[in-house]
Amino acid sequence: MGDCLSEVHRLDERLAEYERPISRMAGEDARSARLMQLQGVGCTTASALVSTVGDARDFKSGRQLAAWLGLVPGQYSSGGKTRLGRITKAGDGYLRTLLVLGAKSVLAAARNKQDRLSRWAMALEVRRGYWKAVIAIAAKNARMAWAVLAKGEDFRLIEA
Repeated sequence: MGDCLSEVHRLDERLAEYERPISRMAGEDARSARLMQLQGVGCTTASALVSTVGDARDFKSGRQLAAWLGLVPGQYSSGGKTRLGRITKAGDGYLRTLLVLGAKSVLAAARNKQDRLSRWAMALEVRRGYWKAVIAIAAKNARMAWAVLAKGEDFRLIEA
């Protein structure tokens, strides 16, 4: 058991060693620094978004970026009746995974906060369930990331 534990500690040290340059580069890049202002977006997610999406002007809207990442429900329509299914899981799986992990941390932290996003996330979890709330937060972060990248402005949380 001690060998396994020492191996885990060694792997943690190696991960920290790889994260240092990513964190440094993300802090030096203005776009990544703006993205890291979003809740649930850290240096790894911000640098992955910047390297994959760029300035986001290829997308007309935040919803289009979320759809490209596979964070919107699939649509099954017939006879004039629209049915929404599970998320499509199209696009970049790594980026989607990073956004989902960030959304899980936002939802966990929301239990101790009273800001607008936290209240919305908690109400959504109660209404729709844990996983749907996580995916909705990830999709919301993708949309906000599009706005930050496409407009080139800092993220501003509007309190109500």
